[in-house]
Amino acid sequence: QVHVVESGGGSVQAGGSLSVFCVVSGSTKCNYALTWYRQVPGNNREFVGQIDSVGGTVYADSVKGRFTISQGNAMNTALLSMNGLKLEDTGLYVCKTDQSRVCPEYWGQGIQVTVSL
Repeated sequence: QVHVVESGGGSVQAGGSLSVFCVVSGSTKCNYALTWYRQVPGNNREFVGQIDSVGGTVYADSVKGRFTISQGNAMNTALLSMNGLKLEDTGLYVCKTDQSRVCPEYWGQGIQVTVSL
């Protein structure tokens, strides 16, 4: 059984910083690329960024220059560092393992990030 768990998040004033951590645990030999999405009620799920298995990153234009994704010390872990947070960054941040030919996709439950004035 494989689980994806997000931790961190929380509430911050606009302009502040928060981090969200993603851990993939359980029985897997897959070295996953990990993708972050955010979800706001009533809106479509929005791509935030991705880190591949060798540390390459891609970001949405809306977060480029403010958000950074880095690999954790253990395989299948990743840190999403968010700086200069804006009101529109509020949402449920969800981590997903990227599916490949032999490795299935798994989703976390998400963790809330709230940015206020």
